[in-house]
Amino acid sequence: MDVDDGARCELTVLMPCLNEAETLAACIDKAVGFLRREGVAGEVLVADNGSSDGSQGIARARDARVVEVPTKGYGAALLGGVAQARGRFVIMGDADDSYDFSTLDGFLARLRDGADLVIGNRFKGGIAPGAMPPLHRYLGNPVLSLIGRVFFGVPAGDFHCGLRGFRTDRIRALDLRATGMEFASEMVVRAAVAGLRIDEVPCRLVPDGRSRKPHLKTWRDGWRHLKFLLIFSPRWLFLVPGSGLTVLGTVLSAALFFGPIRVDRVVFDLNAFTTACLTVVVGVQLLSFGILSRSFAAMAGLLPNSARVAALVRALTTDRLARGGAGLVLAGLVLFGTALATWASVGFGDLADPTLPWRVMAGLTLVVVGLQMLSTAFFVGILSIPTARYP
Repeated sequence: MDVDDGARCELTVLMPCLNEAETLAACIDKAVGFLRREGVAGEVLVADNGSSDGSQGIARARDARVVEVPTKGYGAALLGGVAQARGRFVIMGDADDSYDFSTLDGFLARLRDGADLVIGNRFKGGIAPGAMPPLHRYLGNPVLSLIGRVFFGVPAGDFHCGLRGFRTDRIRALDLRATGMEFASEMVVRAAVAGLRIDEVPCRLVPDGRSRKPHLKTWRDGWRHLKFLLIFSPRWLFLVPGSGLTVLGTVLSAALFFGPIRVDRVVFDLNAFTTACLTVVVGVQLLSFGILSRSFAAMAGLLPNSARVAALVRALTTDRLARGGAGLVLAGLVLFGTALATWASVGFGDLADPTLPWRVMAGLTLVVVGLQMLSTAFFVGILSIPTARYP
């Protein structure tokens, strides 16, 4: 198990640590026992996040290597540990004795078989009574895992299991940055987006051995995970709902443009037409955000610049968007102007033409949508400004 200073090895067992004196020794002993029993050349690495209870001394007394990580946060501790790991593979897990470090065989076998990231599945491996709060077990984890599978195609049933293994070089290459609990989401999402092979193995979760409250905060950290999943998926956050609203609003407004429609005893009148027009406006706004955010994410290297994204960028140039937006503004002004002229012809009195409010609303909607397209056009132009620097 011993590794000379600076030497490489096959496996690093990484434990983030913040005041885990009650349970750290047991975790290290189990990890060391696994390495010796399986004959694995490896190390136990404790990424300490500023413990004040003597955790560092406990780790060193059991021949674990300690790396001090001054930046606070679960993700920061793990990033510091991954950067210092000597193993070809890393298996990480919490130092609260809720995971059994003596049974890492499945993780190591999948990694040796070619997996880039192996995630534990506590729902398949078993959750002991009291090990996971009911809100996490029946709502938080299942919902977030479902979102991860739908948004990113991740073949994992337990998206946020803290026991996971990975190829060190592949995870380093992802340039992960989250310093908080959302680091768990970032690792899986970025791995999926990069096309890495992701496997899962069953693992058991038992109540941790700490007497204090856990660092995890249900609502705060749950929201941070959900926010991260949404931000990293412009397609589902903006493009899909935007497309649906735009199509729905356009169809309804076109059907109602010439006046009310009666369906049985229900009458769809100006109120329904106004709602349809506003639906178009919201839908186009979401599409604009989707186009801009997806383009920026690709330029910043946060999401891959796929062939579809490249084709979208080529098609939606500043010139094309500007021409389309200007055309809609002009059409809207003409429609609104003719309606206003019709009203003026009767001295701005009672409306002789009952469809006049429909024309006014349609004209204003076209103007608003056109202005949105013009704004998007010039924002795309800003993103397209060459940024190369010459000596």
